[in-house]
Amino acid sequence: MLVKICGITTEEAARHACKSGADFIGFVFAASKRKISPENAARIAATLPPKVKKVGVFVNETRENILKIAGKVDLDVIQLHGDEPAELAARLPYPVIKAFSIQKEETGFIPSYPCDYYLLDSPASAYRGGNGVTFNWNLVKETKIQPDKVMIAGGLSKENVQEAIAITNAAGVDVSSGVETNGEKDLEKMEQFITKAKRKDD
Repeated sequence: MLVKICGITTEEAARHACKSGADFIGFVFAASKRKISPENAARIAATLPPKVKKVGVFVNETRENILKIAGKVDLDVIQLHGDEPAELAARLPYPVIKAFSIQKEETGFIPSYPCDYYLLDSPASAYRGGNGVTFNWNLVKETKIQPDKVMIAGGLSKENVQEAIAITNAAGVDVSSGVETNGEKDLEKMEQFITKAKRKDD
């Protein structure tokens, strides 16, 4: 089970997430309570072990800026969390995670979007992602996406992540607000979440 801890803004949180077994660390470069500057992300990224993939989260950003930030931070993966056209993803020289909001009327589609993982998330509210709201996980099967290319996000926590995995059979989970206390990454919650998520791997 792949685990992505998103919205990392401090070295302490990044270090603890890696120590606890996170596979991906997400830096948000779009409007968000967790937005980080490329300079600070680069400083944190330089401390991460090579096995942990550094993900840059972008929302409707230009290819030029994505590549500029990716180079500065030494990103491994690009996450597109807006309305980016398939042509943009196809022209990025990085593995791509593409986020899709899952709503009842959108089920039954078979995405042809050129990405490595489909991140199925709750509908957006004030920001794209990080809203702490779940969606109907049973809808994942109706998307007809191969489970090994599915990651799920939206309202996940240590209390519900095992249920989410069991229902969706997803390859990975992505969490941000679910491992926070008062808007800050909670080291204990991160560790507990990762342990719960990966328990199926035992």
